[in-house]
Parts: sequence; structure tokens; C-alpha cells
Amino acid sequence: MRTAGVLLALGLGLAGCATAPPPACPPGQEHLRTAQLFLGGGRQGRALSQDEMAAFVEQEITPRFASGVTVLEGGRQWRGPENQLIREAQKVVLIVLPANGAPKRLEAVREAYKTRFQRDSVVVVTQAACVAS
Repeated sequence: MRTAGVLLALGLGLAGCATAPPPACPPGQEHLRTAQLFLGGGRQGRALSQDEMAAFVEQEITPRFASGVTVLEGGRQWRGPENQLIREAQKVVLIVLPANGAPKRLEAVREAYKTRFQRDSVVVVTQAACVAS
């Protein structure tokens, strides 16, 4: 009997983790996903020039996401070694993903950026969105 109670509790707990379907989009919009790529500075944390970023967008992002991207200025900060506060310039690239999500293309952009500008990581955040064009 105790096993049945444990299984019931486990089942109810897992049911609470289920993802609810997304709400309906307003008329004229469709369910897609968006991606945000957070691109830190180049080597040794120096800020990228406008020309460097424009070349990267033209050569690496546009061929993979020809429908368009938005590049925003940003900044980030974190605690580094010895609890030292580190700040650096950052670019944020926003992409409305095609219906298939394009995970391989996103990963290719991440790897290209890391290689070209000698970065350890590029953070990517994806989320559901209602989109109208």
C-alpha cells in the first residue's frame, strides 16, 4: 500500500512539471520562437569595433538567418577572480527563428563567434513568441 502512495505522489508531482500549451496568439500572429545571442567583447574583453561586428553579422549571421536580425548595444558584469567586478561591452543579437527553430544554424553562429573572437562562451536564450510580420 505504501508503494502505491509513493507512486501516486510521484505521478502527481511529475504532472505538475508538464508544460501547458502556449496561449493562443492574437489574430494575424503565429507561434514562433525568438533567440537572443549575448556576444561579449573580443580578445581580452576589448570592445568590438563597429566594422568587426558588421563583418561578423554579414559573414556569419545573415547567410544563416537571411530574414533579418537586430543587433543592440549592451553591457554585462560579473564577479571574476578574487571577487573582482568585471564589466565589458556586449552586443545582443535578436532573431525571429523560422518554424523549425534552426538549432544547427544557431549553434554554427555561436561557434563562429567563439572562434573568431576567442571567447569561451556565447549565451543563447530562446523563447516562445507570437509574431506578426
